[in-house]
Amino acid sequence: MIKRNLLVMGLAVLLSACGFQLRGTGTTELAFKELDLSARNAYGETVTQLRQVLTGSGVNVHAGAPYKLVLTDEQESQRILSYAGAGRTGEYQVTTVLEYDIRGQNNLPLISDKLEVEKIFIHDGNNLVGSDQEANTARVETRRELVQRMMIRLQQITPARLEQLQATADARAKADADALEAAQKAEAETPRQSPLEIPQQ
Repeated sequence: MIKRNLLVMGLAVLLSACGFQLRGTGTTELAFKELDLSARNAYGETVTQLRQVLTGSGVNVHAGAPYKLVLTDEQESQRILSYAGAGRTGEYQVTTVLEYDIRGQNNLPLISDKLEVEKIFIHDGNNLVGSDQEANTARVETRRELVQRMMIRLQQITPARLEQLQATADARAKADADALEAAQKAEAETPRQSPLEIPQQ
């Protein structure tokens, strides 16, 4: 318990140093005034909590917003770190990886990245109920930290950075379209070989 409390306090200090504020303690200034938020699991806990925090930070979350945050994949894994007490008690680590895209105008991808959070909990073979509670607590804390880290990532994106990312995406899309048009034009202008005629015997 003491280790967990120290971890939570340390995380709170780290987040406050980064400028992140929890709901009810102030507002987090974001470059995104409007944001479309979606996920593969549209009703999952992560996207639900993130929507609540964004709304609490003054972001208008709605479909059709100029920028879109897409949670493309979320994977959880668990592994054994150590055993003690004749293999009945041990430390387990739960890891959650969240992949996401930020898309701009014309649904062009601006940023593709991922977040990874790890938590350690104790599994006691003599106390299965308590161990299940420990595992559930670790998962809840992992999800909460994912949301907090996502807010920090969003907070670090300035309006100037958004403009730069959009300009780069527009230029890349135009170059791809020009290349495709040139390839199609070259193919259309290439003489097609007539089928061979087999002389009749």
